[in-house]
Amino acid sequence: MFSAPWVVSRDMLAIIGGTGLSSLDGFEFVEERAVKTTYAQTEVRASVFVHEGRQFLFLPRHGNEHQIPPHKINYRANIAALVDLGVDKIVGINAVGGIHGNLGPGNFAIPDQLIDYSYGRDATFFESDLQQVTHIDFSYPYTERLRKFLLHAVNQVNKRSSIQHGVMDGGVYGCTQGPRLETAAEVRKLERDGCDMIGMTGMPEAALAREMEIEYASLALSVNWAAGITDGSISLDDMHRVLDEGMNFVAAVLQDLVRNAS
Repeated sequence: MFSAPWVVSRDMLAIIGGTGLSSLDGFEFVEERAVKTTYAQTEVRASVFVHEGRQFLFLPRHGNEHQIPPHKINYRANIAALVDLGVDKIVGINAVGGIHGNLGPGNFAIPDQLIDYSYGRDATFFESDLQQVTHIDFSYPYTERLRKFLLHAVNQVNKRSSIQHGVMDGGVYGCTQGPRLETAAEVRKLERDGCDMIGMTGMPEAALAREMEIEYASLALSVNWAAGITDGSISLDDMHRVLDEGMNFVAAVLQDLVRNAS
């Protein structure tokens, strides 16, 4: 499976792309790797890219054509495949709805906590053929070291950019089931619970990475105010516009991240 020049070593950064980031621009494509896991009938495909001599992996969690909804993503197969490919660090790119006042459309967050409201997803590797019940410490779901790399990358790109993007250091990511957006009443409940942003793909991705002892952090782009935070309905056209405008900034952040964290 791993033909030259690919060398599997447990020292590899992976980027998991979300809505708006199904492909990467500004990086040199090397090859695609296909990995068979016990968690899916089909192979997981990840692309190898290189930037300034540093290789990293890219995996679009929704598929290359953005065809897999959040609740149907095979998170276990994705993480298992990245483990097989030697990944020890993952940065997930997430589109979110903003609740906190600093998370208007176009601003970013690097969350440090999450609350999981999803259900019915295969959420653990530790459920069968166990010699004993296995628990993980998930008190702090995002790896602080990797969060700081991300924060530094965002700040460096902001310094060089003519358009400044707000960035929130920390915050609570609320993971809902999707694929529908939330009601205004649900958003009020999430806000009372302490959530600063709402997404649909943060879990079980983060927990599965922790089970495999992989560092994990999230770069969250606010593409809309969550329902009821402002007057009026949510415009999907506006969300896609913010996504399109934000992806150039994300690509620049990833270039800095690959240079310093891989």
